[in-house]
Amino acid sequence: MTPALPASEGFSYREHRLHCEDVALDTLAQRCGTPLYVYSRRAIEDAYAAYASALSGRSALVCYAVKANSNLAVLDVLARRGAGFDIVSGGELARVLTAGGDVQKIVFSGVGKSEVEIEAALNAGVACFNVESVPELDRIDAAARRLQKRARVALRVNPDIDAGTHPYISTGLKNNKFGVAYADALALCRTAMEKSAIELVGLGCHIGSQITEIAPYVAAADRIIDLVNQLEREKVAIRHIDFGGGLGIRYRDESPPAVADLISALLARLDARGQRDKTVIFEPGRSIVGSAGALLTRVEYLKPGESKNFAIVDAAMNDLIRPAMYDAWMNVLPVTPRREEPKRYDIVGPVCESADWLARDRDLALQPGDLLAIVSAGAYAMAMSSNYNSRARPAEVMVDAAAAHCVRRRETLAELFATESRVP
Repeated sequence: MTPALPASEGFSYREHRLHCEDVALDTLAQRCGTPLYVYSRRAIEDAYAAYASALSGRSALVCYAVKANSNLAVLDVLARRGAGFDIVSGGELARVLTAGGDVQKIVFSGVGKSEVEIEAALNAGVACFNVESVPELDRIDAAARRLQKRARVALRVNPDIDAGTHPYISTGLKNNKFGVAYADALALCRTAMEKSAIELVGLGCHIGSQITEIAPYVAAADRIIDLVNQLEREKVAIRHIDFGGGLGIRYRDESPPAVADLISALLARLDARGQRDKTVIFEPGRSIVGSAGALLTRVEYLKPGESKNFAIVDAAMNDLIRPAMYDAWMNVLPVTPRREEPKRYDIVGPVCESADWLARDRDLALQPGDLLAIVSAGAYAMAMSSNYNSRARPAEVMVDAAAAHCVRRRETLAELFATESRVP
């Protein structure tokens, strides 16, 4: 029986072979080797369009969270559609600019911005800095004065809202490192207004990732609107409200809300509380690219055991860290399903760690040499890959209808130590 896939992911079975758009994945594996990341351009564009459509008629900016997947081709596709970008490092700034992103649509987030990164962003002319602490505000002010510029900043507030997600990707609780404590936010806004090189333009929050309910967003929004209203009573005008990102996707049996439903609920809160004139900013990452990607891997060995059967594949935790780091469930599909009776396997890689597993207890009919696709792997996958065990990272391919473009070639072994040297 051929497994079913939602059409929105850009992946589907045709004539008993798994395709990305109009390209059969087994042909890509033959051409480019494995492990291999494959992305659907159509799925990325459709996901972005869901945000743009839901915000039609409002003053709004959709800033893609670059950390989810920073491949230049992904950034290029989104820049062409008019997206802004949420960055968290100087390296991401350089990537966005190289990919043709509009610098006036870049917001710079992150708790640890260095002086070098701040100066680079000021010189480039980013839209604003999302400020997360008092010393960061002081550092931005000093850098702006040194460069004789005025820095636009928005305060990222920690609203102490539980998003109900994994502890490692929860960012809106008071015990998280992110944002300014809610009780301190108004005082810091007043401090910002007193600094000659600072222009306070917004307030916002980001409460986590892989969020599957609307209620936490609305609760956080109400807390931010409370602050905006109080600032306005003090004659402090705020131009934008940033609701962050974090909307989840379906990996297994999750039921995240539709983008339109989330945005409708948040806009309704703004309208009901007299803030319709504010520009709204969203910073989606996973919900733009997560379902648009798959990791292709080939079965090397089948290893039966007393308590477990192992399918040892050529992808590993260095290629896809989510299962090992978050105990994440990833859907594994045969590229060409077999008709014989399945067995239960753990899908594991060749890295010398017991944490090197990609999926557990999966019922699959397998033979050595078979291709598997780990789907919904477009976000926090290749972006978090490494060279652990001196393994070259995968190549990446962007599929556009019937065309397949190699958008990152596979690393060579010599490149892994090209920046190193032996001692004299």
